[in-house]
Amino acid sequence: MAARTDVAAERTERVLLITRVFDAPRELVFKAWTEREHLIHWMAPRGFTIPAAGGDLRPGGAWTTTMHPPQGPDLRLQGVYREIVPPERLVFTHAWLDDEGKPGHETLVTVTFAERGGKTEVTLRQAEFESVAERDGHRGGWTECFELLAERLAALQGGRA
Repeated sequence: MAARTDVAAERTERVLLITRVFDAPRELVFKAWTEREHLIHWMAPRGFTIPAAGGDLRPGGAWTTTMHPPQGPDLRLQGVYREIVPPERLVFTHAWLDDEGKPGHETLVTVTFAERGGKTEVTLRQAEFESVAERDGHRGGWTECFELLAERLAALQGGRA
């Protein structure tokens, strides 16, 4: 029985959970997560650019993104949409691609969008990572992305997009 508890604890440690409230209506936040014209402005850490992004926004549809860092080679990732419930929920797989285009370890990302009096509470859950270090690396990346998303949403609402 102790072994099961240890495994359960280890697995919980390899789950990333982030919640943030954005000062924007839920429909706009959902669009920012699902439309390329918005994603290219925030879906990579600060200093990165997104030269390629696209996908088939439907359950079973594939998506791909290329991130260009300030230094070093491009980073590519891909996934498949599992669930899309506008403007409430997105579920998709997430896997980094190696130099030959082969996907690595796959995680499942679930994003929920809750109305909070004109604001939107976004909860991101990504699991299960191969290690706590991988989880922590993604926490840093997503945190930066959320900062950029807040800036993008403010610009959109101010008409500066």
